[in-house]
Amino acid sequence: MKRRVVITGLGPVAPLGVGVADFWNALLEGRTGIRRIQSFDPSSFASQIGGEVERLKVADYVHKGYRKAAKIMARDIVLAVAAAHQVVTDAGLKTKCLLERGEADGEPNVDSARFGANIGAGLICADLPELAEALHAASSDGTFDYARWGTEGMNNLTPLWLLKFLPNMLACHVTIVHDAQGPSNTITCGEASSHLAIGEAFRTITRGAADVCICGGAESKANPMAIIRQQLGDRLSTRNDTPESACRPFAADRDGTVVSEGGGLVILEELEHANQRGAKIYAELVGFGAAHDAHMPAQPSLPPEDGRGVALAMRKALKDAEIDAGAISAVAAFACGLVHHDRAEAAAIQTVLGDRSDSVPVMNVKAGLGNNGAGSGALDIIAAALATHYGTLPPAFNSKPLEDTAQLNVVTDGPVDARLENVLCPAYALGGGQNAALVLRRYQE
Repeated sequence: MKRRVVITGLGPVAPLGVGVADFWNALLEGRTGIRRIQSFDPSSFASQIGGEVERLKVADYVHKGYRKAAKIMARDIVLAVAAAHQVVTDAGLKTKCLLERGEADGEPNVDSARFGANIGAGLICADLPELAEALHAASSDGTFDYARWGTEGMNNLTPLWLLKFLPNMLACHVTIVHDAQGPSNTITCGEASSHLAIGEAFRTITRGAADVCICGGAESKANPMAIIRQQLGDRLSTRNDTPESACRPFAADRDGTVVSEGGGLVILEELEHANQRGAKIYAELVGFGAAHDAHMPAQPSLPPEDGRGVALAMRKALKDAEIDAGAISAVAAFACGLVHHDRAEAAAIQTVLGDRSDSVPVMNVKAGLGNNGAGSGALDIIAAALATHYGTLPPAFNSKPLEDTAQLNVVTDGPVDARLENVLCPAYALGGGQNAALVLRRYQE
């Protein structure tokens, strides 16, 4: 008999708020976390806006003896560590960290050997101030010299410098802090990373290799190196005067996405294990599918117009959940405001839902969040789990007027009360071709 997997904890860390209550209330109220970037001077960039998480300190999320490790934590790692603290607290897990911080009593209520982790990560951007002296030492008359970089430049970097920027360090720190000794993996597939990480954790539990998994993703794109990459790809909105309305998924007048930072982790748990400890259950995870576009367009950064890879991933997730498209109550779309990508995803949803595509409600939360890469899908899943649990769909408040070609029932006003039985959650990587989908179900005993 297939082991049932439920979601018992949610840990969002986003520009809209840190923790379930702040995040969910902001979504329902249609608030935005997008503004002019504050952490550095963005005036030299065409797009000067983004989503940033304020007042985030590692010391608030680890036990005292681990605080020195903050010296080798890039921003992405800090986001993941914060999300981990939020999610284990929300799930009522008594982990090593919470016990040592005095935030839980008694003994651990999860077997460390049966506690796994799968976390999505992006290309962690180096801190420019750290690189400045090294680059200066390796330059001559303003020209970078590779030979001098090896002999002089690198001497200006701390010996542990690289440990801040390895993608697997998100999972590394989270597993050490919370003593998760079960199967662990890192997924680096762009914006599809969180869905793929959650899907792998789902498989880990269903095959009996773990009872509990902490999974999701985190990334910061609100930094100069990430912005220039997105700018070179012509992906960013330049509505600098109106940042609150810049990210416009599915809207007819959208002009690009907005960089952001954040992410989230969820606790997946085998149903019987969750019931034995009296855990609350947000939703059940019943299906997972993954696919690749296998497509080489004239412009490699663009998806196939028919969204074939997203559609295939959704079909696989439905098959895994043992339901057909007629059982879907809502779609938690990934749409991030990019013209071609939104169209491709809309085409995929229409293909999968068929003649129901103009009636099934479609939710989207990126208007107030922007795109934070590997962590963006986790925030979609958290929003979908909350919508399923509370029977409420938050509004996609920047999506009007809808593009005519979308032909989807995007929830542009709200919040809307809805009894959701099965929610389909797709995701795709920008330019990478990777696609994934998950199916969440309203929990029933």
